[in-house]
Order: sequence, then C-alpha cells, then structure tokens
Amino acid sequence: MRRQIAAAALAGLLLGAGPVEAQDYPAKPVRVVIPFAAGAGTDLTGRLVAQELNKRLGQQLYIENKPGAAALLGTDLVAKAEPDGYTLLWCVTDGLSVLPAVKAAPYAIPDDFAFIGSIAHQPYTVAVHPKGPFASMAEFVAYAKANPGKLNYGSAGVGSLPHLVMALIEKAAGIKMQHVPYVGLGPMANALIAGTVDVGPITPVQVKPLVESKALRVLAVTSKQRSRVMPDVPTLEESGLKVSAIVAYGLLAPARTPPAIVARLRNALDEVMKDKAFTDRFRELGFELDPLIGDAYRDFVVKDLEQWRSVAKAASIKIDN
Repeated sequence: MRRQIAAAALAGLLLGAGPVEAQDYPAKPVRVVIPFAAGAGTDLTGRLVAQELNKRLGQQLYIENKPGAAALLGTDLVAKAEPDGYTLLWCVTDGLSVLPAVKAAPYAIPDDFAFIGSIAHQPYTVAVHPKGPFASMAEFVAYAKANPGKLNYGSAGVGSLPHLVMALIEKAAGIKMQHVPYVGLGPMANALIAGTVDVGPITPVQVKPLVESKALRVLAVTSKQRSRVMPDVPTLEESGLKVSAIVAYGLLAPARTPPAIVARLRNALDEVMKDKAFTDRFRELGFELDPLIGDAYRDFVVKDLEQWRSVAKAASIKIDN
C-alpha cells in the first residue's frame, strides 16, 4: 500500500513539473539545425529568425548546419532528437514534402514533428531563353503539344523540387519534355542562358537581373499570387494551368515536445512576424510573407507532400537509397 501511495505521489510531482518546466523554457541555449550548408538561402533565413527569437525567448538560439543527403541528414537528426525544445529544425520544402515523395525517408511526415510555423515562401518562375519561339506560357504549351519530346527542361537534379515543379507543369499542360538534371540551379541557369536547355524553374530573386539584362525571359510564376519581385509576370493559373508550387520556410520541433513549449515557440514566432523591421527585411530579400502557425503549417506540408507524391508517381520519379 505504501509503495502504491509513494508511486502516486511521485506521479503527481512529475505531472506538476511539466508547467513549471514550460514556464522556465528556455533555461539554456537552443540548437537550431539547418540541413543545408552555411551561406545558402535556408541558412540566411534561419539565422535572421533565430536572432529575432533570441529577443522574444530571452535565450540564445544558435545555428548548427548539418548538410547532407539533400536535407535528409539534418532533418532526421531533429526527428530523433530529445523532444525537450532544445533542438529545433529550420527547414524548407525539400526535406519535408519533396524528398519523402521520391525516396524512402528515415522519418515520417507529419508524425515525427511538432510544427511551429512557416513564415515565408518563394515561388519559381518558368524561365526560357529570350530567342525561343514562345513569349507566353500559352505559346509554350502550344509549341510543346505540337512538338512532343522536342523541348527539354533543366532542374537542380533528379528528384529535386525544380524537377518536380517541371513534372507538375508537364502533367497539368498535357505535354512531354526531356529532363536534363544539373547539380544545382546555378549550372542550370547557365545552361538556360547558353541555350543548352529550353526551359527551367528559377526563383524571382535569382532570375530578375537575368531578365533585366535580357539574358532570359520569364513566362509565368508558380505561386497562386503574383510575385512582388516581378509583379508583371502572370501565375500559372492565369496562364491556364490550375496548379501552383512554392518553397516554404519553417520551424519545427521533434514530435512529443511538451505542448506548452510548442505553444511558447509558436507565440514567439507569431510575435516575430508582427515586427515591421523584420518583415521589411524579409521583403527586401525577395521573400513572400505568408505566416502559417501551428496546425496551418502542418496541414500545408501534408497537402504539399500529397501533391509531390502524386507527381512523382505519375512521372516515375524515384531516388534509390
């Protein structure tokens, strides 16, 4: 009987400790894992967000870059980390809804994560050589239909988001093109400029100076709304294709992180998004601000993963482990 009473008392103490620990969180520096190398766009955005969260949480958030396997290594590290709020993930679409669509990932989406929030995104543009035989998306689709298999498109590699974006356009337009994978968007953009490939996806920030110098032409933007960076460029939907695709940036914690700590992080991120100086800085960098906090972010990732799984299956896109 005494043993039962002691066990019950201990359980009560442990249950009572939860809210206290949440109130004290964070009591030490918080690690933010970025599954890409330093200097990349995800790294830049992650550092800016961490600086702002430092102010709201009263504790240092430090960045730890864990590149490898196209974001799988760093993402898996966080999925398997202690769910105490002291290891977080700053990630983009790649590790959450793209790679799990084309290969066997060592973590499950959405079950292995607590979704804090996404604060910004970037679309792609559909870029072509300016001397090509089409000046609009409608002309491009018509040409591709009249010449099946003649056009080719570049990407950042097999199974990358740019690869899936172009496969999505192929599926929506009912056209067939040849895929030419490159090691990153930089080499692919150079191939577009040289005329080695006919079309490829490039973000508005990256492509704008190339359009201004007349090195490339843009036919459409892949987001549901027009880009602030290139407001004169129509969306895919405006061009007759009822599809969209974006690169979303967000913060996650391991699944089973205490709800009170998750709530604290969500509130802090929401406060960051209300800071005009911060949002102005993000806009200057060319990002579209579209906050998705908590379940709204989770639902977006789940829906995005469903889309890319469908596209990958239809186009037989797969990466063997």
